[in-house]
Amino acid sequence: MTSPGVPGGIAGHDRTDELPPGCRVGGWVVSELIGSGGWSTVYAARPADGPAGPAEVALKIMPTAGLAPRQARRIMESARREVELGSRVGHPRLIGLLGSFVLAAPDRPAVDGAIVLVMERASGSLRELLDAGVPEADRGPLIAGICEGLAHLHRSGWVHADLKPENVLLGADRSVKLSDFGLATELTGTHGYAPPMGTLDYLPPERWRAPLGELGVRIRPTADIWALGIVVHEVFSSGGSPFSGATPVARGAAVQEYGEGRAPLRMDHAVPPFWRELAADCLAPTHEARAPHTAESLLARIADHQETPAGGRQRVRARAAVLATAMCGVAAATLCSDAVRPVVSVPPGVVDSTAGTVRVFNAERSCRERVDRHPGCSLGLAIDPVRPYTADNVVPTRVWHGDVLAADCQVPDGQPIVDEEARWSTRWFRVRLPSGSGPSVAWLPAVRTKERPALPECPRPTA
Repeated sequence: MTSPGVPGGIAGHDRTDELPPGCRVGGWVVSELIGSGGWSTVYAARPADGPAGPAEVALKIMPTAGLAPRQARRIMESARREVELGSRVGHPRLIGLLGSFVLAAPDRPAVDGAIVLVMERASGSLRELLDAGVPEADRGPLIAGICEGLAHLHRSGWVHADLKPENVLLGADRSVKLSDFGLATELTGTHGYAPPMGTLDYLPPERWRAPLGELGVRIRPTADIWALGIVVHEVFSSGGSPFSGATPVARGAAVQEYGEGRAPLRMDHAVPPFWRELAADCLAPTHEARAPHTAESLLARIADHQETPAGGRQRVRARAAVLATAMCGVAAATLCSDAVRPVVSVPPGVVDSTAGTVRVFNAERSCRERVDRHPGCSLGLAIDPVRPYTADNVVPTRVWHGDVLAADCQVPDGQPIVDEEARWSTRWFRVRLPSGSGPSVAWLPAVRTKERPALPECPRPTA
């Protein structure tokens, strides 16, 4: 056993099947067991040497000792996927990967050589919330959060491939974090390949009869859309599946009958009409029928359905990319390819005495609480407030919660924007950027600030 001071070592451990509270793993001290699965065990942990960094993290420990070579390779490939996706595709709706290392514990063969992923600590999972009962007011925002995460994953060229309530983690404020990317698949063109694995209750009809090739089974984003449909039904029907059967295999047989046109889709009457229609589109029986219903288009439909703060139900013209682009961090593949400049900070205090000022506000609580300028918490500024707020309409400069920007005028009727708290507005502020960081001006949506300076109306740009 390595000494407590050796990075990547383990100390205070007397058993091989579980790490007790107080056990030191690398630079962390185990607080409690969170849960375990076939491949890994997850513990809550705190920093071993003082308060630097997050107060608590989750350690996902993936042992490889004693496994057959093929099993060990599968574990290592799963960890590689999580590390690659976590380092390249950061977003507030995906659980954050803070680091990884290989555990050195030669005196404890059961954990020696285990892969350890250091991740954000969540407060619970959607499965736990389903078991306790999802408050009615939380149901729509939870589904919208899942759609945001999926939209970002798919836009970045990845499929989750194992979406289920256990892999939807929740913050203390019920914010959504998709997690467990061990089966996540990077797309090559329209599809990718993954091992023939997954959770039976969330597999689409085509997966049950998919041929196993040399690279695995074919995976496409519509597999995630199918799983989303199951989750929507569960959220609004107290955890019930739309497919009957006493076991996952029996329910899988019902899925196949439905996919082959031999049985109708039967949903619980507790699912409200809007969500019933959305779930039915997600659960279209074939890949081709589901393909038009992307995570982005579903997110737009949910935004349209939201009740606005002004009261009453209004049709919000927000597009799917509104939330995803507004929240997208610099690591996103779509916005942050090689063609986009690195992050350029806009520090507090960059103001102009001849103009008003606005302070950037991020509705994502976890981003407001961070003291660092994490790429996943950066926000985009638009080139043109009239055009859709998509990747090709964002300047290279990024901003963060608390940044102060000089603002000289406003457009009251630009592109509608919805934030994570379902606030929406068509108002935009023209802000000035530091010299040398690209364009000299850009546009900040009003939902990204709590301030409402008295500014003149800008000449309205033309689309």
